[in-house]
Amino acid sequence: MYRQIRSPGWTIGWTWANKEVIWSMVGAQAIDQGDCSNFKTNIPHSCETSPAIVDLLPGSVPQNQQLPNCCKGGVLGSWGQRDKAATVSWFQASVGHSGTSRKTVKVPKGFYLLGPGAGYACSSAVVVPPSVFLSADGRRNTRAMSELGFTLSHVLTWTVTCTYSPTLASKNPNCCVSLSSFYNPMITPCSTCACGCKDKHNCTKRDSEISTLLKPNMCPIQVHWHFKVNYKKHWRVKISITNFNYWLNYSHWNLVVQHPNLNNVTHVYNFTYKLLPYHSTSDTGVFYGVKEGNELLMEAGNVQSEMIFGKDEKEFTLDQGWVFPRKVYFNGDECLMPPPNSYPFLPKSPNPIHPLLFAAALLLILLAFCSFWCNSKIESQKTQRKGPQLLR
Repeated sequence: MYRQIRSPGWTIGWTWANKEVIWSMVGAQAIDQGDCSNFKTNIPHSCETSPAIVDLLPGSVPQNQQLPNCCKGGVLGSWGQRDKAATVSWFQASVGHSGTSRKTVKVPKGFYLLGPGAGYACSSAVVVPPSVFLSADGRRNTRAMSELGFTLSHVLTWTVTCTYSPTLASKNPNCCVSLSSFYNPMITPCSTCACGCKDKHNCTKRDSEISTLLKPNMCPIQVHWHFKVNYKKHWRVKISITNFNYWLNYSHWNLVVQHPNLNNVTHVYNFTYKLLPYHSTSDTGVFYGVKEGNELLMEAGNVQSEMIFGKDEKEFTLDQGWVFPRKVYFNGDECLMPPPNSYPFLPKSPNPIHPLLFAAALLLILLAFCSFWCNSKIESQKTQRKGPQLLR
């Protein structure tokens, strides 16, 4: 819903069930042609048993030789953020040596998706009815492959679902969250080594490459949530996203936040905001940059926003860190929150004075009073003695 596939783009692959070859492709290409020495003429596009397919670069082929939604360099936007055309990629392959009927065609196996690195786990292919397409005027339905003259008895369609798992992508988080508030001067920072580096001698490969540039938390992305103002009927928060990765810009970034008051946001500055409707509790929203404004999070740069929430007097409280987010995700990766016991606390009353300190303070006051009283008494006696001598 809110995860992107950045440059250099997606790679999809599988293993053929028999000795299939790819005669030709439109909208994508196989990385390796493989061994096609058995073909003397009409050489296939790929003879690989396990082909790996990548998208074509924009402008690499004439417009009349492209499929819709192809040739984006493998870059895909998130479904919940951008227009739907930017979240879809198509390609077409002509396959040979695969059989001529539904009984002889075998479904490929071992599907995988890189986006661009690891992180996706793909299911086995499941045979399904052909996709149905509605004509532009809405009066006619057509099925996949029918425009090529195939009948349903010669068409076999299947679907594969690939699910992203952060644990497969990396054993360490990629971002962390720090917190602050107007009622407490202390800032709750990201935890030390929040993104994987335990010490200078025990770092992950990624951490060891960028350890000289990042903060002690070793996170490429840091999100800061500051509770700025508490009004009578509203409250205000400032969000800052900082990119400490000196080798990577984040284009079309997004930030997903979970908080019970996100269903009552009255105004957001500098960011675009959408409440995610599929959550039954309506407590999750997505933020992203303004088009042609701050959609690009530059290396060693940051983007900032402020938002105003409406108050529900029955729910709003300053106790127990209620004003801070429950979960934060940057580009689909969950950010590590600080432990709850480190959140900026609300001062309820002055700290009690230790009995020994109280006794010491009282003793100092008594000594000061006695010293003042004694000095005053001495000065009075001196004045009385000098008086008669002046009269003589």
